[in-house]
Amino acid sequence: MTASPIAPHGVHLMPCDITPYRAGNTGVDYVTTFDSGRPGPHLMINAITHGNELCGAHALKFLFDEDIRTTKGKLTLSFANVGAYESFDPNYPFVSRFQDEDFNRLWNEKTLDGPRRSLDLTRARELRPVVDQADHLLDIHSVEIPQPAMLLAGTCKKGAALAKGIGAPAHVVIDAGHAAGKRLRDYAAFDDPDLPNAAMLVECGYHFFPEAVDIAIQTSLRFLNHFDALDDATLDKHLDRSAQPDQLFIEVTGPVTIETDDFVFDRVFDGFEIVPEAGTLIGTDGGNPVETPYDNCVMVMPAREPVKGKTAVRLGRLVSG
Repeated sequence: MTASPIAPHGVHLMPCDITPYRAGNTGVDYVTTFDSGRPGPHLMINAITHGNELCGAHALKFLFDEDIRTTKGKLTLSFANVGAYESFDPNYPFVSRFQDEDFNRLWNEKTLDGPRRSLDLTRARELRPVVDQADHLLDIHSVEIPQPAMLLAGTCKKGAALAKGIGAPAHVVIDAGHAAGKRLRDYAAFDDPDLPNAAMLVECGYHFFPEAVDIAIQTSLRFLNHFDALDDATLDKHLDRSAQPDQLFIEVTGPVTIETDDFVFDRVFDGFEIVPEAGTLIGTDGGNPVETPYDNCVMVMPAREPVKGKTAVRLGRLVSG
């Protein structure tokens, strides 16, 4: 079984033109660094790690077009997997997630330094020197079914602290990433508990809903504001200052990995449902029951379509932030 390339919830957001930002000023195409000339952290906001996650490109376009600049330190804006982004076809909107392999599973030193070749790995190697210069990173993503936006904070305490500082979206997922390879947010110093460098991945909701753009923009502004890097005029003009819901921190305890070609959820899960009782049926896999292992089990990022060998859903516990 393979996942359908068709979007059952429709495509209501299209790519924006990013070609004006190709030249940049770093020697790496589609990467631009603004230097305030004042001491401060080097902050990086990255978009289109996956080519069909369009909201990040729109958010970076907003930051460019509105002349959003930091008042101290440096700000780097990067469009990552441009080749995948340029291949986007609204008739098959999931196909352009990557070119040859998942760009967001390549960020360990062994892979980056190794002999393997692919279009996505070539681009990761191009971006790596820029990422190495960043003190803190925001990586903008979206998800394949309509579900609440979330922050993915990694497992280090500094990730949870950054999530608190950003303050929204409300759901914060504490997880170690994927067995298939490291995410950009888990690369090098970002995943070292003894170093101050922190990274955050934001999932802005469904890939193809326009509101994902608003979430991406607001999260970017909140990320910069957390480091006290924006002036009052910029904040007054662009930042949504309305009260935000209290954040919920969810620690992922493990995935439900699909073992057969016949996995079926017992009900529709939209994400972050809390199943009160351990032993509750949530699906069947080849006729075998799949049940919650503990009370108050949180359903994190259920799959659009179950595929053998992939993750059906991640299971999590509510924890203190």
